[in-house]
Amino acid sequence: MKYELINKEIKYEGHQLAPHWIYKNFKIQGDSIVAFIGECEVKLSEMVDIEDVINNEPIYSKSMLSFITEQFNVDLIEGVFRQRLLICIIKESLESRGLKVERSGDDLYIDGKKLTVSIATKSLTSILIHTGININSDGAPVRACGLENDLGISDVKELAIEIMEKYTKELEDIILASTKVRGV
Repeated sequence: MKYELINKEIKYEGHQLAPHWIYKNFKIQGDSIVAFIGECEVKLSEMVDIEDVINNEPIYSKSMLSFITEQFNVDLIEGVFRQRLLICIIKESLESRGLKVERSGDDLYIDGKKLTVSIATKSLTSILIHTGININSDGAPVRACGLENDLGISDVKELAIEIMEKYTKELEDIILASTKVRGV
C-alpha cells in the first residue's frame, strides 16, 4: 500500500470518494491512502451515509485533516473492518499525545465532542474510505472539537504521516501474518 501527504489545500465535498480518484489526481495506482487539509462541506446530495441523509445531517468543518483510501479486491465488510482499524490507529496516535479519546463505532470523541467523521463504501472495483479529523471546529453543525483550536495540536501534517505509516504497516503486517500459518 502506498501513502502520500498532499501538500495543497483541498476542500472535501464528498465527490472525491470515488473509484480511482487518487490515481487520476495524484498518479498513485493501486491500494493507497492520501491525506490533505482543507475545508469540509458535504451536502446531502453528495452523502454516502444514508442515515445522515435521512436525519438531514450535512457535514461541515472549517478546516479538516482528511484521509481517503482506496483498496482493491476487498469486500465491504472487510472495508468496514479496515475503516475501524484506521479509526483505532488515529485514536492511538492522539492518545500518545496525551489526549483522552473515546471511540464509538467509527467516530472519535473528546469530552463528548465529536472529533471525526468517517464512512466506508464500495465501488465496482474497490472499497473507499474517507475519514476526517476536525482541525478547526468553528461552525460545525454538531458539538465538535478540533485539533488546533480546541486541543492545541499543531503538528497536523506530522500526525497525518504518522497515521498513514501506521495504517500501511498494520495492513502489510496483517497480510504477512496470514502467510505464516499452516491450514488445519
